[in-house]
Amino acid sequence: MGNRRTDRQLALQLLFSIDINPTPIENAIKDFRLCFANSEPTPFFLQIVNGVAVLWSEIDTFIQKTSKNWTINRMSAIDRNILRIGVYELLYCEDIPARVSINEAIDISKKFGTYESGAFINGILDKINKELQEKNKNIGGNCDT
Repeated sequence: MGNRRTDRQLALQLLFSIDINPTPIENAIKDFRLCFANSEPTPFFLQIVNGVAVLWSEIDTFIQKTSKNWTINRMSAIDRNILRIGVYELLYCEDIPARVSINEAIDISKKFGTYESGAFINGILDKINKELQEKNKNIGGNCDT
């Protein structure tokens, strides 16, 4: 595995598989590694997948509260998992500028999502980011790996 974009894309794929076929995160990571010739996962990849897995409900609450007329289950599995990664970064990765997290989510949605995914994801993440800035919310951990 390589840079952070690659880590995010791989994390999306793993989270997508857990979303579609619920399984314990440890098993999912083991199985996922086998698909990539037993490559060693990077700390950033592990931070994302473990963080999202542990905070799944909290992250979904942020997404649900922000997405008018869209329930989590009504969103495409790709979009909701890109959103989960983006929200996780906004909440817990204070070393990553919000703009970077949002732009990465949009770019990944262009590769894996539909034509409308980028605008949808941008709207929700931008709104969440503005709410967090207004509240001066600093609950974060650190993703400086």
